[in-house]
Amino acid sequence: MITKQELDTLVSKYENKEFIKDDPIQFIHLFKEKKDAELAGFIASLFAYGNRKIFIAKLYDLFNRADNKILNYIKNGDFSNLKGFEYRFSKDKDIISVFEILNKLYRESNGLEELFEYGFKQSCDIFRMLQTVTDYFYSLAPKNAGQGFYHMIPNPAKGGAMKRMNMFLRWMVRKPPVDLGIWEFIQPKDLLIPLDVHVARISRQMGLLTRKSNDFKAVLELTENLRKFSPEDPTKYDFAMFAFGVELNHKKLGV
Repeated sequence: MITKQELDTLVSKYENKEFIKDDPIQFIHLFKEKKDAELAGFIASLFAYGNRKIFIAKLYDLFNRADNKILNYIKNGDFSNLKGFEYRFSKDKDIISVFEILNKLYRESNGLEELFEYGFKQSCDIFRMLQTVTDYFYSLAPKNAGQGFYHMIPNPAKGGAMKRMNMFLRWMVRKPPVDLGIWEFIQPKDLLIPLDVHVARISRQMGLLTRKSNDFKAVLELTENLRKFSPEDPTKYDFAMFAFGVELNHKKLGV
């Protein structure tokens, strides 16, 4: 099993501002106002799957359509310029449906932070919080909502890893220089590792994950093992997973 010292070395090497430019987290750093940043992060996380270069280009297109004033765009409620905008599973009608729900949320409340905080304070449990958030979106989903809508807003009850939601939470809760740390109702110690195929494979190679399925139980197992190294901030090792994969790839290529 990899040691704490080895992991911490990788974190210190990669958790810096240089990391931002190639990661979807770059979009939250485009905005100075808190609500703009949280909205940008949430939207960026919805699209953060598949080929990184492609979804980052798509997100730049999307934010340009919003004139890079994402809170104003959401509150305005006119999403007609998203017609024809698609990304993989999500068609324009799916994306517009999510944006219409965000419009309602920001018109009637303090927005995403209030929604997530309400869910967390019910139980102080990330899984249940994510279920509360999902239930809110599903309660307002159109009757003809397609697969793309439900891919953007996945259901924790199905047992999936909830990678993109956990990644969004890391962005909002952990402190800079890479993450923003603008939400304080959750502490970094409560966060769960964002688990995708890449992180799961690396974690098994490191000896940190034994479960074979890349599901929510795997997220809990991996996070618990990382808490042994850093009880107050286990998800900081998300950077180490990324770094370990990069360095392995360099070795294979002889770089």
